[in-house]
Amino acid sequence: MLRVENLEKKFISHSLGGKEIVGFRPISFQVAEGKALGLAGASGLGKSSVLKCIYRTYRAGAGRILFDSQAFGRIDLAHLPENEVLYLRQAEIGYVTQFLSVLPRVPAVAVVAEPLVTAGVAPAEAQSEARRLLTRLGIDLRLHDAFPSTFSGGEKQRVNLARAVIRPSRLMLLDEPTASLDPASMQVVIEILSEIKTRGSTLIAIFHDRSVMDRLMDDVFQMPPKEEAPC
Repeated sequence: MLRVENLEKKFISHSLGGKEIVGFRPISFQVAEGKALGLAGASGLGKSSVLKCIYRTYRAGAGRILFDSQAFGRIDLAHLPENEVLYLRQAEIGYVTQFLSVLPRVPAVAVVAEPLVTAGVAPAEAQSEARRLLTRLGIDLRLHDAFPSTFSGGEKQRVNLARAVIRPSRLMLLDEPTASLDPASMQVVIEILSEIKTRGSTLIAIFHDRSVMDRLMDDVFQMPPKEEAPC
């Protein structure tokens, strides 16, 4: 489904007089449809930047990101027009981070139900499914109609994940979805992601816990060091 070829990212630091900073060095990998690939490596090697280049939050400095899209066929995400990128984010590519960004006065149940409502599901049915998923993720029933801006970090993370998986994308990009979760919540998240994979979604994920990655991923790509080894 996805092939990354010689992809790299560099940043220009204007506060450091235009100094060039390596995001990640050239990488190549591929993942088949319905499979799961983990990105591994020490903090600072650019794992999150790779996901952001695939999702097009970042523009890649070089290389190609070849994606088999249902809507457009084989395309290069690194050079796709913005309007097509926005369509793919709605229809085919999902991105889950540790951080929840929503309107401040929207209840959690509405936040989670929104992808289903957008897809044409009746609001009552969408909210019923959202409540079921929130409950499964350990969000107390009393919080379903509360504003996520008042939630703890772990609760926000679970709301964020629920919103992403209530209508799974063909390609799911997951940046530390289990970070800071308690063991019970982590186990539920692992079960949900395993179910999504079984139903055909392709996953590219980062996990701080290597044991979680080993349980869920079919393969692991090791990020290269930022500094080239001396000759």
